[in-house]
Amino acid sequence: MKTKTKHGALGLAALALGTVLFTSAHAASGVDAAYRDEMARCNSGKSGEDPAACKREAGAALQEARRGNLRGASDSTYERNRTQRCNALPEADRAACVARVDGRGTVSGSVEGGGVLREYREVVTPAPSSPAMPSGSPGPAMPRPDGPGMR
Repeated sequence: MKTKTKHGALGLAALALGTVLFTSAHAASGVDAAYRDEMARCNSGKSGEDPAACKREAGAALQEARRGNLRGASDSTYERNRTQRCNALPEADRAACVARVDGRGTVSGSVEGGGVLREYREVVTPAPSSPAMPSGSPGPAMPRPDGPGMR
């Protein structure tokens, strides 16, 4: 049975990084700057993930960007994705879901900390089902115990 060693994983990361660095001398400076920023984040320990994995992902993203395969989605695509997630909920809960993903309410937590909690509160008062009887008015008419049909 084969097992990967720590050195083997680092060697693969270095190989991938080397391949990325030598793929193109004509890469756009914005792509290279984004890669340097990401590598700095990996090296600082602020990425929230294993440094070797962070560097591998940064290298893979640089390689895909140079190939032209890494594109950002449009704002309308992001909005459509956010609201489609709410469609899986029951009809009564969808409006509150859309309000949360649109940024209304409060947000706490972080991805690095394990999750983001979005909370949206809306006070809903039920409509009265029947008009209330004024205080002091007699209630509904009740048959008298000695009246017709009562024996």
